[in-house]
Amino acid sequence: MYAGYNACVRAVVMVMAYIAGAAVCVMMLTTCLDVILRRVYAPLPGALDIVTLASAICISCALPYTTAVKGHVSIEFFFHKLSRRNRIIVDTSWRLLAIALFVFMCRRCILYGNSMHRSGEVTLTLQVPVFWTLYVLAFACGVNALVVLHNMLHPNREMIKP
Repeated sequence: MYAGYNACVRAVVMVMAYIAGAAVCVMMLTTCLDVILRRVYAPLPGALDIVTLASAICISCALPYTTAVKGHVSIEFFFHKLSRRNRIIVDTSWRLLAIALFVFMCRRCILYGNSMHRSGEVTLTLQVPVFWTLYVLAFACGVNALVVLHNMLHPNREMIKP
């Protein structure tokens, strides 16, 4: 059962990583097209809206992958000065705090997304609703909490090899 759960979380993380990569491509293409159109005729209408939404998606979807490959910057100078027992205690405590933080952020993003949906919040130029980006962020935070849980249960290996 655990292997199936692990494979499922791993698959979701990889799909989100591909979505993040696609969002980077959208940002790049939009920016290039906007620059070219500014030189030739007129700027691309809504380029800022597109890049803003794509960057929100990119950052949200890249977070679980970065956590899964243990790609975050960490300062371990003081950590390695601790005894093995104290390292386990500190590492477990920080991971439990991280899980709590991501679960809290997931909940708050859903509530804020619901609020934005009710108020009809849209982007300035294209009038695209923006509530769904908070749902994507909430999903990413939930997945990231699962990845941190995996890292806590398997401290010496990555969930996904980079």
